[in-house]
Amino acid sequence: MPDDLYEPLAGWTPLPEAEMVARARSFYELVRRRRTVRDFSSAEVPRQVIEAALLAAGTAPSGANQQPWHFAVVTDLDRKREIRRAAEAEEQEFYAGRGGEEWLSALKPLGTNADKPFLEIAPVLIAIFAQRFGVDDAGRKQKNYYVPESVGIATGLLITALHQAGLATLTHTPSPMGFLNRICARPSQEKAYVLLVTGYPAEGCRVPRAAGVKKPLSEIATFL
Repeated sequence: MPDDLYEPLAGWTPLPEAEMVARARSFYELVRRRRTVRDFSSAEVPRQVIEAALLAAGTAPSGANQQPWHFAVVTDLDRKREIRRAAEAEEQEFYAGRGGEEWLSALKPLGTNADKPFLEIAPVLIAIFAQRFGVDDAGRKQKNYYVPESVGIATGLLITALHQAGLATLTHTPSPMGFLNRICARPSQEKAYVLLVTGYPAEGCRVPRAAGVKKPLSEIATFL
């Protein structure tokens, strides 16, 4: 490979094995406390926290480094209300039967329904869009690669960054989500991937017991 395509790796320092294990376990203890929240406080959150978390998400690996994502941050109350109305219209149809008996049965232990007040109450909604293709400086269409995989990794980093900063999150995915393009003024080559709700948990917030049960290592991993 031509030398001018590469630069020295910076920021990596080898760690003693004991410290590696301690860090890995500490991180697990941090993220295992993350719970999906549906009862949010309306208290504002510092914009700097959201910005730093988005920058962290933007460091995610992506196909050919195309970085095929866009994060539309919504804090305006009128726009949040519009999103809630549109999302609940889709959810009404979903819970009325469009979701199918098997899917609706799987959701019962979580206690979810078509009413989504958190979309209006939570201080921040982050509409995450996947860019099917980009446009270069000359206005030419530029193909993006591994778009869902890349955006999924970035979303995971964003959720984790917000959690470690002390905020709660909820991944909301009404289907279809085309209304988000209109409300967030995003172009047609972008597809709404997930609506991430974030803020502080409401006082007395409760979460479903079933959602806190995670599969053990033996069921999610195989060492070969």
